[in-house]
Amino acid sequence: MIHYLGETMGRKDKRWVLQRKRDFYYKLAKKLKYRSRASFKLMQLNEKFNIIKPGKIVLDLGCAPGGWMQVAREIVGDKGFVIGIDLQPVKPFEYDNVVAIKGDFTLEENLNKIRELIPNEEKKVDVVISDASPNISGYWDVDHARSIDLVTTALQIATEMLKERGNFVAKVFYGDMVDDYVNLVKKYFEKVYITKPQASRKESAEVYVIAKRYTGKKWEEEDRIKRIEKSENEDNNELLAKKIKEMRKLKSKK
Repeated sequence: MIHYLGETMGRKDKRWVLQRKRDFYYKLAKKLKYRSRASFKLMQLNEKFNIIKPGKIVLDLGCAPGGWMQVAREIVGDKGFVIGIDLQPVKPFEYDNVVAIKGDFTLEENLNKIRELIPNEEKKVDVVISDASPNISGYWDVDHARSIDLVTTALQIATEMLKERGNFVAKVFYGDMVDDYVNLVKKYFEKVYITKPQASRKESAEVYVIAKRYTGKKWEEEDRIKRIEKSENEDNNELLAKKIKEMRKLKSKK
């Protein structure tokens, strides 16, 4: 299983902390009371690509600490709805139309919880966004592969949760598998772009894939969503059954 984080990536050494304190967007986020400097990335992406519109329903995958949810709520307004999910707990918002779930978005049981919250009969959203990152190992090939794996799962979720002509935005670490990923996204959306907002740090390898107007095409690739989560008791029962079979085989040989 790949664990994911919002904007946090690995251990924070002293140099990283000092750099962040000097960071323009970090200081601006503190001043304007945004939960993350990443808020400005979504603002810039939306200004350029018009991904989120007033009154729409937005799903944020890997939403902690909630900076993208704040911006999404500002855009959709009182008539829209914003749902987020993350492994990390998210401090509640003051708005009734912003809800965060603690959980793994790759589990179907959590996707069903999201569907229950969607305020329409078709149980579909207008936009799926994701600024999630995998846990960082420090080995570039591994981290790039994990990033591609995570956004591929996010893409499948988008094909299941989006209304036709809905939009999708996801962060990915740039590398040799990005072109294949973009081509995969193009199978399901009419327009696909790859970009890097000004608020992204220059030294960061992150880029954003912008996909507009979902065609409604069903997912044709390998199923990446965990449909059934085995409980510990189920695993123990399987081990017990295996031991019983082995014991019977030994008895039959005697």
